[in-house]
Amino acid sequence: MFGPVLRGEHVTLRPGDDSDPPRFIPWFADMEVTRYLGRRMAVALYYEVEMLKKLGESDQDVWWVIEVAGEAIGATGIHRIDWLNAHGVTGIVIGEKQHWRKGYATEAMRLRTRYAFRELNLHKLMTEVFVGNVASRRALEKNGYRTIGTSRDHFFTLGRWHDVWLGEVLREDWERAQTA
Repeated sequence: MFGPVLRGEHVTLRPGDDSDPPRFIPWFADMEVTRYLGRRMAVALYYEVEMLKKLGESDQDVWWVIEVAGEAIGATGIHRIDWLNAHGVTGIVIGEKQHWRKGYATEAMRLRTRYAFRELNLHKLMTEVFVGNVASRRALEKNGYRTIGTSRDHFFTLGRWHDVWLGEVLREDWERAQTA
């Protein structure tokens, strides 16, 4: 499903629409953008159109486009939601490289986390990040994610194996940090 519009100070999360699939093609064709995604993605328009359709119809995903000043710069979501056990797996990509290192991912994660705990009533969010992706890990930690371990040699990409940092945030810990 597409998430509702969520507005932050600089970032807006909005539902996907028919104008979005073409913008993903240059992002996912850029090896610098995809180097930490753990897999290469098809960059054909028909694939992106189908993915957007599947996300919109899914009952185990909540997905948004990330906008800054009306410009789509990336996407984020909560995936593989287990409604019975109240947890999901988060992910994010900032496709517009000129918007890297400006705090937009951190703010998008904050909006996404708040929605997960306050609106979806989830108990836990989990994620995995390439160990080398220090900026993403820092943004997650600013949003309450804690280290639960490292999965060694988890992805083979760019000609070698990569370790993955595993993190999670519990609603009770996140709520406590909101009042501190």
